[in-house]
Amino acid sequence: MEEVTASLRGSLKLAVERGVPTENIILDPGIGFGKTWRQDLELIRCLEELKELGRPIIVGPSRKSFIGMVLDLPAAQRLEGTAAAVAISIAKGADIVRVHDVQSMVRVCRVSDAIVR
Repeated sequence: MEEVTASLRGSLKLAVERGVPTENIILDPGIGFGKTWRQDLELIRCLEELKELGRPIIVGPSRKSFIGMVLDLPAAQRLEGTAAAVAISIAKGADIVRVHDVQSMVRVCRVSDAIVR
């Protein structure tokens, strides 16, 4: 998590230095990109640490391989795992989620937001 936070901090700084308005910046920890499935779980578990950077956080856990590793299921059968990852991500501070199954995940997000926020 320290590596991801440091990398995002550097990217945020660079973007601002290059003239990107801060209000246009959203941070993505990159779940499923260059990490092990256990590291992806850790990213979600510790997502709230990114709030210190002061920008909205987006996550894209939808049907990712970490869900397949936990449930031993192919991508097409990971709806419930995605729902769990989305709900926990929201509870841990995600502001935006990127998903495949929009209608189902909108419902998950609404209930999660109602509980958390």
